[in-house]
Amino acid sequence: MSVLVWIIYDISENKVRNKVAKACKQYGLIRVQKSVFLGRLESNRFDELGEKCLSLINEKTDSVYLFPFCQDDFRRIKVMGQGFDRKLVNDEILAEFF
Repeated sequence: MSVLVWIIYDISENKVRNKVAKACKQYGLIRVQKSVFLGRLESNRFDELGEKCLSLINEKTDSVYLFPFCQDDFRRIKVMGQGFDRKLVNDEILAEFF
């Protein structure tokens, strides 16, 4: 079963930050802000990505948040203000999720 997920991170080192972003892309997630990815993952892949991120970061200085959502909860999300980075996300991509 797949779940919708948000991956949000705050990572101090560029090299580590780039590795986490690359891992998110390899798992098929879409960058929607500089440090935010969105997409669908199979439940076991969600755990795998969490372990991958944990192996890359410095737990004393970095943060990575993985938020799973069911479709009903996801539809209730409200995006206000600037929302998504329009250089990264177009309406076609947003239509996949909202």
